[in-house]
Amino acid sequence: MVNSKQILQLYKQLLEKAYKFDNYNFREYSKRKIVETFKANKSLTNENEINQFYNEGINQLALLHRQTTISQLYTFDKLVVEPLKRHQ
Repeated sequence: MVNSKQILQLYKQLLEKAYKFDNYNFREYSKRKIVETFKANKSLTNENEINQFYNEGINQLALLHRQTTISQLYTFDKLVVEPLKRHQ
């Protein structure tokens, strides 16, 4: 049985991994997809559905971990919409 604390922890872990993408488009897409998915499933009450949702989230976390690692290996130039880090 999965409790709300575990789901919240999974949500935070997913967002944390999404922020590690170097590419702006991948980062924003991942963040948006995570938030939309959790909002769409926040009204789940069936225990089996909640467990299934949690297990899918764990799989997505592993996928994000792999993809962010690859993203950090092959970086691209910053896009115009991304703020540049200035030297101080």
